[in-house]
Amino acid sequence: MSQDATMPVKDSTDRKITYETVYQSLYDSIITGRFEPGKTLTIRGLAEELDVSPMPVRESIRRLVALGALEMQTTRRVAVAEMTENRYREIVTARILLEPEISAQAIAHSTPALIRKLETIDDEIEAALDRGDADAYSLKNWEFHFTLYRAAHCPIMLRLIESIWLQFGPFMRIIVGRLGTSYMVDQHINAITALKNKDEDALREAIRQDIYDGMDRIGKKLLGHTATQ
Repeated sequence: MSQDATMPVKDSTDRKITYETVYQSLYDSIITGRFEPGKTLTIRGLAEELDVSPMPVRESIRRLVALGALEMQTTRRVAVAEMTENRYREIVTARILLEPEISAQAIAHSTPALIRKLETIDDEIEAALDRGDADAYSLKNWEFHFTLYRAAHCPIMLRLIESIWLQFGPFMRIIVGRLGTSYMVDQHINAITALKNKDEDALREAIRQDIYDGMDRIGKKLLGHTATQ
């Protein structure tokens, strides 16, 4: 009997699923701040943690390095990117240019189901604030923004915004952890109201203020200054 008849052989679909699963796991860990800035990661360590072979980890790391979320140190080690003055200023500028605009584009695709989903996420954010749960806040804050942004059906802008969030997510998590969630100001309710009213200007302003609130905290604590409005 041939080997093909006795042994299952993984095809390219299996490999793609494994790669996408590994990439998504690392993506989520970085964008929600589970990996702290400067943290050194090894391919072998990540492969053991995720219970996969090194190959999908290596491929995922290459993609995340290209997006600026990770920095290559050696062929076997990478680190979560650190914040610099120039990186901070570019992130603030890019967010202000892209995120209010993609939010406004979502108005044309707004549905009662989308609004209900955003309201549910915002309730979960409030619950995290009440509990002082920084991890849940970070995750739900990300979920709120990307639920809104995906509704715009602007894949190019969405990919750009994802790459930006990968570069500041770990820093936001640090700030939330240091200050405590009692310091967080919820701008999302204004965004939801503007979406209900189909008010592009109000929605842009709500997202713009949300960005400044978050980036100001990063700038003050890590770089000693605020984001300029």
